[in-house]
Amino acid sequence: MLTEERRNAIVSYIEEHKAVTVQELVDFLDTSAATIRRDLIALSDERRIIKVFGGATSLNAKDVNTIEPSVAEKALHNTAEKSIISEYAASLINDNDFVYIDSGTTTLHLIDHITNKKAKYITNGIVHAKRMLERGLSTMIIGGRIKPVTEAVVGPECVESLSKFHFTKAFMGTNGISITAGFTTPDVDEALVKAEAIKHTYLSYILADSSKFGVVSSVTFSDLRSCCIITDKNPDKKYSDQTIIKAVSEK
Repeated sequence: MLTEERRNAIVSYIEEHKAVTVQELVDFLDTSAATIRRDLIALSDERRIIKVFGGATSLNAKDVNTIEPSVAEKALHNTAEKSIISEYAASLINDNDFVYIDSGTTTLHLIDHITNKKAKYITNGIVHAKRMLERGLSTMIIGGRIKPVTEAVVGPECVESLSKFHFTKAFMGTNGISITAGFTTPDVDEALVKAEAIKHTYLSYILADSSKFGVVSSVTFSDLRSCCIITDKNPDKKYSDQTIIKAVSEK
């Protein structure tokens, strides 16, 4: 494939999906990551796409979020919704479960509702691990680099550690849920950790209040079909056509 032909294909793919990672483009075009990165730089210089860390977004994707709010900022929003979502999620944990709990404010609420002390728990959240210990839960934490903004453990060491585990259930956070982009987060390192955890889990749940639907952040970590969604109210039917959704506030 000629350079110009490949770059046109990249632009078309990005416009269709709004936000993509370098690895997605590598798989799509069957070429090297180095080539894709050079193409993205050139296309960004030509103002045909927007290059972001670990990938790119469409020029038309004005709703794409590239900034990760701090834990303190996110903790102030939709607290009632997060509580009912996490209370229901906690009820799904059985005695013999090996549970992965993702970093994030909704998953932190989850810990407050967990009553099952026979299951085993592992997390990449610093605050999450501390709270699980305080509640007397069997707790492990993944090793790696700590990301200050989200207080999460990330990096290649974290991903490598996760590859050795096999979880029965995972409770994941997300910054956005989109039909075209799937589950997204602004940071490529967190996306890699989330993707690896889901890959090694029998049944993965996304805990997300209804404000996350229709939102796209810059990096996709999973398609909609790979996870069930627990939320506070049913979204548009087009989402339930893609995956299982439990709206816990609905009577």
